[in-house]
Amino acid sequence: MVNVPNVKLNNGIEMPAEGFGVYRIDDFDDCKQAVKNALQVGYRAIDTAQQYNNEDAVGAAIEESDVDRKDIFITTKVWITEFGYEKTKRSVLESLKKLRTDYVDLVLLHQPFGDSYDSYRALEDLYDDGKIRAIGVSNFNSDCYIDIQHFARIKPAVDQLETHVFFQQKEMQAYTEKYGAKLESWGPFANGKHDIFNNPTLKEIGDHYHKSASQVALRFLVQNGIIIIPKSTSIERMKQNIDIWDFELSAEDMQLIESMDTNESSFMDLRDPKIVEWIVNSVPKN
Repeated sequence: MVNVPNVKLNNGIEMPAEGFGVYRIDDFDDCKQAVKNALQVGYRAIDTAQQYNNEDAVGAAIEESDVDRKDIFITTKVWITEFGYEKTKRSVLESLKKLRTDYVDLVLLHQPFGDSYDSYRALEDLYDDGKIRAIGVSNFNSDCYIDIQHFARIKPAVDQLETHVFFQQKEMQAYTEKYGAKLESWGPFANGKHDIFNNPTLKEIGDHYHKSASQVALRFLVQNGIIIIPKSTSIERMKQNIDIWDFELSAEDMQLIESMDTNESSFMDLRDPKIVEWIVNSVPKN
């Protein structure tokens, strides 16, 4: 079984450098089995969210697993329908029930819209109460991240963003390093776009190390200090995705992959007004 190294967050707690994501694993039984398989393979971090509607399946899998809860790092995220101080506190306590745990290791604000500042204050108070071990944000680009970290009483430990070889988030890497947060990648395979699994550059590099293009793509991120949460429902792919800790890309390889950066989203650009309209219009008005 692969032992994934930990990274230390800005409040001193440690988080696995690689975890397992459950986005779009909607069926309860499918999600529960996927999480159980991931834990069996060696993953010790599980990333879910209120908006994924599978916290209950994650909780059931962890409860049924042979792995102790204290050895599993759980991340969940507060969706914008639950933003606002009181709503956020209630929603996190409801997430704890679904996850069948007394605390969550990391809670993120899922989007930088709506009443995110009151919600962040709610997370700070839940942190003080021991319900949360670390606080972070998700999809906060540099402007939003700099703003919230400056005024926060408890600084964000993580900013989770779309990050992959075609969208390397170099600016965010610089700012999270400057202000003490860790950059975490969602969508490390670019949502399957750019034919990433057959990319000739990644395949050629991988052949040198007897690794696949996808393993090279993941290794590039972790060598840049970026936390990753690849997702798959295939146990063989889970094994492949976690089998990246026994090789190191050369400086020349890293430089070559850096040249692949398009600096463009492969999923949804949160600076696009149409995308922002679509997200905020999904929230019912009071």
